[in-house]
Amino acid sequence: MVHVLSSRVLLRPSDPERSRAFYGEALGLEIYREFGTGPERGTVYFLGGGFLEVSGRAAQAPADTLQLWLQVADAAAAHSELLARGVEVLRPPVQEPWGLIEMWIADPDGHKVVIVEIPADHPLRYRP
Repeated sequence: MVHVLSSRVLLRPSDPERSRAFYGEALGLEIYREFGTGPERGTVYFLGGGFLEVSGRAAQAPADTLQLWLQVADAAAAHSELLARGVEVLRPPVQEPWGLIEMWIADPDGHKVVIVEIPADHPLRYRP
């Protein structure tokens, strides 16, 4: 069995500076580390229990198979904060049939990001 010590999502954006502005300023993710120099430098953000690395540059359009799932304590508050920062909200927070409250946004390259709130009474929080 592979013993995983840490993990991160590697994102190759079409415009690294624009993506750093989105993840670092609009979403407010804290920087874990940076490496390299110039516009192609790498920036690694804390992402809850993992990391998001924005580095390099994509040579082609992104695949629609990558989606980020970010859990927050309060989806309504996150919605207000993101709107105030100019982030386009694809879908405001809605309680889904499975009980989670989900809001959808997209990064500058169109990668979908779901902002999720797990209500206090949801089975993901409560185990008898």
